[in-house]
Amino acid sequence: MASAAKRYAQAVVELATERGTLDAWQRDLNTFAEFMARQDMAPLFQSPNVPQEQKEQMLDTALADAQPEARNLAKMLIARERLAIVPRLVVEFTRARMAVQGIVVADVTTAEPLSALGETEMRARLQEMFGKQVEMHLHTDPEIIGGLIVRVGDQLIDGSVANQLRQLRTRLATGAITP
Repeated sequence: MASAAKRYAQAVVELATERGTLDAWQRDLNTFAEFMARQDMAPLFQSPNVPQEQKEQMLDTALADAQPEARNLAKMLIARERLAIVPRLVVEFTRARMAVQGIVVADVTTAEPLSALGETEMRARLQEMFGKQVEMHLHTDPEIIGGLIVRVGDQLIDGSVANQLRQLRTRLATGAITP
């Protein structure tokens, strides 16, 4: 299922990149996924008793503001009975769109929430470090005591007080104290 979602996502990214509609596609796919996630929709779309035309009409209504190509994709997924891949398709599309647009995701964990100014400064520093646009996902965890932890892709920057204390504890235990 994941590979099918990835193939659809890649095809959509190529089309959207060619036409300059990546952001519109993101919006349309999010709307489609939210619609399909409604508890009252899943049984209707899975039921063989609901005619194909009725399913398509419901989608046309839900995706009235979407691009025609997005509605076509939705109808194709209905016809091919592939609606189960929609959540994964959105994840794969988002990942590919961000790569194309040169955006990285930074998961930033602090002991207390950042102020608006702190958020702006953090984003600017991360953009400088990585040379790309940064989308920050902010988290708070009082157990880190202070400082912050940043994860971008497979890179981890742990500047937390809890980590510094762990390192100090290890150096004290092993006698590896350096001035």
